[in-house]
Amino acid sequence: MTNQWLIEGPELGDLMSITKTLSLIEAPQTRIEANAIAAAIREAVARKKSAALITPDRTLGRRVAAALSRWDIMPDDSAGRPLSLTAPGRLIRQVAALLGERVENDVLIALLKHPLVRTDMRGPHLLMTRELELFLRRQQASDISAASLARFAETSTDHADWATWVIDLCKTLSATPPDALDQRLAAHIAITEALSAGPNMKGTGELWEAAAGRKSLETLGNIADAADAAPPMDVIDYRRLIDTSLAGENLPNVDDAHPGVMIWGTLEARVQGADFVILGGLNEGTWPERPAPDPWLSRRMRKQLGLLLPDREIGLAAHDYQQAVGASEVILTRSRRDADAETVPARWLNRFINLLGGLPDQNGPDALKAMRRRGALHVARATALDAPTHVDPEPRPAPAPPVARRPKALSVTDIQRLIRDPYAIYAKYVLGLRALNPLKLEPGPAMRGDVFHLIMERFTRETVSKPELFTRSHFDLTVRTTLDETVPWPSVRTLWHSHLTRIAPVILQGEADRRNTGKQIAFEVWGDLDLPQIGHSIHGKADRIDLLEDGTLAIYDYKSGGPPSAKQIRHYDRQLLIEAVMAEAGGFKDVHAAKVTHVGHIGLGRTPLAPVIPLIQTDKLDYRTVTVSSELRELLHKFQSHAKGYTARRAMESVRYDGDYDHLSRFGEWDISDDPRVERLP
Repeated sequence: MTNQWLIEGPELGDLMSITKTLSLIEAPQTRIEANAIAAAIREAVARKKSAALITPDRTLGRRVAAALSRWDIMPDDSAGRPLSLTAPGRLIRQVAALLGERVENDVLIALLKHPLVRTDMRGPHLLMTRELELFLRRQQASDISAASLARFAETSTDHADWATWVIDLCKTLSATPPDALDQRLAAHIAITEALSAGPNMKGTGELWEAAAGRKSLETLGNIADAADAAPPMDVIDYRRLIDTSLAGENLPNVDDAHPGVMIWGTLEARVQGADFVILGGLNEGTWPERPAPDPWLSRRMRKQLGLLLPDREIGLAAHDYQQAVGASEVILTRSRRDADAETVPARWLNRFINLLGGLPDQNGPDALKAMRRRGALHVARATALDAPTHVDPEPRPAPAPPVARRPKALSVTDIQRLIRDPYAIYAKYVLGLRALNPLKLEPGPAMRGDVFHLIMERFTRETVSKPELFTRSHFDLTVRTTLDETVPWPSVRTLWHSHLTRIAPVILQGEADRRNTGKQIAFEVWGDLDLPQIGHSIHGKADRIDLLEDGTLAIYDYKSGGPPSAKQIRHYDRQLLIEAVMAEAGGFKDVHAAKVTHVGHIGLGRTPLAPVIPLIQTDKLDYRTVTVSSELRELLHKFQSHAKGYTARRAMESVRYDGDYDHLSRFGEWDISDDPRVERLP
């Protein structure tokens, strides 16, 4: 009892000498607590002492094990590792998640990269998987199909057999599995074994060879033994059964564990000991654990029925603490805050701190300070390990390669990049780097723009040759047909269709007005502009070119979002202006050279604006093609000098603009207000 301190406290003697092998770690958060424990264990290993972490907090134990991996120390964890997290368990769960489902790109690639797949020819298999991944990224398909895999097989004779195996695998996975549990489990195991064995179908590969594989097979066998009594279940319930069964089994890692490093629960610690003991997670709710709520039985009812009371569990936890804290060298640890809120020290630790603080004659406060000081050293050591190494930040780059290595041909969209972010042109053309497409197709702005462009192209192309089709119903038919062909997600098709239906009257009226003043003569037409004076050329594609009644041309571009302002077009987004220069030079195929009267964007966004810009000189800006051509030549000529560097993010207009090469230029170490450092490259 607390009131006994006053009687028994003076008999304890000098507390400084008694607690000299005790340390107290009060970490600000659980991650730092785990790192400090790992650092203390690493020190004990260096001193050739056996070390044990005793804690009922399994999350803390896993964090400590992960932190110890930096020194290649694998502790002997008495709780083991959940079978669902082992390599065979992960493969079994991945296959279960794919049974009866459409196989998508990212899921298939993750499955093929599993370390237990194709263990017979692992190296060639990984090479084929990498080539398939790059192929799928270029194709930009939403899921795997036999046709896409057949096209991949045509790219090389080496791919044929492997692609056939993947095609058969996808067909087997997407087939509707049987409802009976025993049949579904048998099919599941057969597919998993075939994945590990490879196309030769000899044996089961290395799937069941290691301890984790044998334990996984045993767990699946237990399910098979009880399958006759199970009712038919759908794929969702089957996945839950597999996940729960694997997660409920733990696999000890004694084979690879360090012989002198242990992680124990409170039960295992009762019959074992170590030279160096760490009591971790000393917070209320963890040690002792919070009693589980019982909505049916009160404490009195549990006692009458002979069931254990929460007090007994707390008493056992106190006994475990008292036994463990008596080791020769002990560290007590807790974190002041967990993921949710501030924590409360465990009642035994709280009383121990209060006892030391209340015995000044026995040097209790000084002993407590010394304990905390020793614990702070472990925290400081762990914090120093995680602290980043100081490096000088990189300056804002402006590489200047030799003129011979600089690009001599750019697209019209590259000119905007050359103005805004010249470094992107350097990375793309000089270094030859291209941003990879995402493996999983997403209905983002780029896809939305491509689909809306295709809809407008199809509608205008058909109605130019057949004016009678220029109706609201035919526009709706074109929208539906195109969306069904190009958008694999029903919800996205519905959303985009409703959007185009809402703005259809404005689109049709704007198209009718344009046809009253001219005739569309080119659809998605490619053009080139040669600049022999500076040894350069520009190429690009115009969405549409109209021939006006006075014999001049008008160039339009479709925008699925909001069209740029006139000032943005003049200073940054010069695509239409450069296309006008191309048209006047006769650069577009099957389009005779003629003066361009105006350019404009046809907006397909929420507010379908269609502003046009006359190519004339105003009081503020000059849009004439002769001016645009002169400025274009001047811009390209400047970048044909070895002294001119490709400055990163030169004029982005908005700092929210993300570039594909920002990580390469190490943006973030430098600021857009920093002066660029021009570096001449050999």
